[in-house]
Amino acid sequence: MRMWSGVVRTADRDAYVDYVERTGMAEYRITPGNLDAWLLTRDLGDDRTEITTVSRWESFEAITRFAGADVERAVFYPEDDRFLLERDDRVRHYRQAT
Repeated sequence: MRMWSGVVRTADRDAYVDYVERTGMAEYRITPGNLDAWLLTRDLGDDRTEITTVSRWESFEAITRFAGADVERAVFYPEDDRFLLERDDRVRHYRQAT
């Protein structure tokens, strides 16, 4: 499993969700070896909203097809800088235990 998080202004939440759906989420889903992907939001209560992407993959090789050789590096798109107040530059990977 691959996870990434960032923070946007709550007023920008819907626009950013739409943007991420058209960019990163769409690329996750068309990459061979992607099992599925989710986009989660969590309002933090201070006019900020956390955005988290979660994707499941068949293997680290499949993740490499999406992310490149440095699978720990987050993948960003041209308009991310316009929206993001905070961002993880590195992603987290997990193996399913059961």
